Amino acid sequence: MQNNTLQQYKNAIRKKYEIEKEGKYFDYLYKPSRGKLRDLCWLIFENNPTKEDLNVFSNLLGLDFDHTKKNKFKEKKDKFRPIETFFKGETDPSNIDAINMAAILVDFELRPFKKFYENSKIEKAKPIERMEKVKAVFEKKSVEKKSKKRSFFRDFKSFFF
Repeated sequence: MQNNTLQQYKNAIRKKYEIEKEGKYFDYLYKPSRGKLRDLCWLIFENNPTKEDLNVFSNLLGLDFDHTKKNKFKEKKDKFRPIETFFKGETDPSNIDAINMAAILVDFELRPFKKFYENSKIEKAKPIERMEKVKAVFEKKSVEKKSKKRSFFRDFKSFFF
């Protein structure tokens, strides 16, 4: 189930990429390169990243985000290669941190993967809950119909006796 959900996560990120590549960060995403993606990453992380995003940054690049260490960060351009090829549709990365970084770069809301996975479990449970509610409504209606029939016969009986 997790592999299926991971594929859904990747597909959702790709769809978001198709929208975002013509949006605010057009210059970075339209024809992505490792350098452009690295620069976009720095731009995004300069503007109040979340704790989860900082964890992805640290896991993927092997260093913590620090405004004073931009030169060290610039050396990590090759870490963006799987993301570049993912956006171009050339590869399907297996590195979850690269996938999560791709989600950050396109501002995919349900990130990291763990959040997407937990949400998908909730979404799968909702139809089951709905079915249970529908069954309960039908059962309630059938009970009401039976009780109405009984009351009719009781009323009829009481009419004569």
